[in-house]
Amino acid sequence: MSVRPIVASPDRSDAQRGLAEALETLGLIHDRAQLDALLTLAELLLAWGSRINLTGHRTLEAIISGLVVESAALIRELPEAESLADIGSGAGFPGLPIGILRPACRVTLVEARERRHHFQRAAIRNLRLENVTPLRGRAEVLTPIPHAAAISQAMARPELALTWMIPWVRAGGRILIPGSAVPPAIAIRTGVTHETTTRYRVPGSGRERTLWVGRITE
Repeated sequence: MSVRPIVASPDRSDAQRGLAEALETLGLIHDRAQLDALLTLAELLLAWGSRINLTGHRTLEAIISGLVVESAALIRELPEAESLADIGSGAGFPGLPIGILRPACRVTLVEARERRHHFQRAAIRNLRLENVTPLRGRAEVLTPIPHAAAISQAMARPELALTWMIPWVRAGGRILIPGSAVPPAIAIRTGVTHETTTRYRVPGSGRERTLWVGRITE
């Protein structure tokens, strides 16, 4: 993987060092190219954010701590999957970091909003992420492509997100719903079983997070 840094920033070295420390704390195996890709992703988002509203984070440090490191902490908890659909992926989090840190996983970003979709496409081109595909449209309207797993982060109420995610997961696959310190309350329905709920903390901020994991049984 080769990446093209696009933003010259005096804070880049500090940001790179802090990001590397967070990945080490999480025990996530990565190489220099993956570290550079995560940093360049943050820089891209910062540059685009100066023109259009993609995120509430307005500095490189805030994007790294609030989005990149948050995604990395989540990735450590995710079960292995050969393919994953990120439903309502927004600016591409956590889907783009998943594509960077898990290059063997085929990631599909599903996003209805045009500007966010355009950013995703630009990031994929810049980072040369051959394992990530952006789709523009609403998950409940598009023809679903079954994956080994689907994730939805802050897209909608958990119950509604579950409804939209199910068609994107093949039988035996997993439904992944991240939450805050309080895990989402999800009523189990026919065809879905609750497998586990894990708790974890984000390096640096110490924020507590949860991950609800379900499995499609039919």
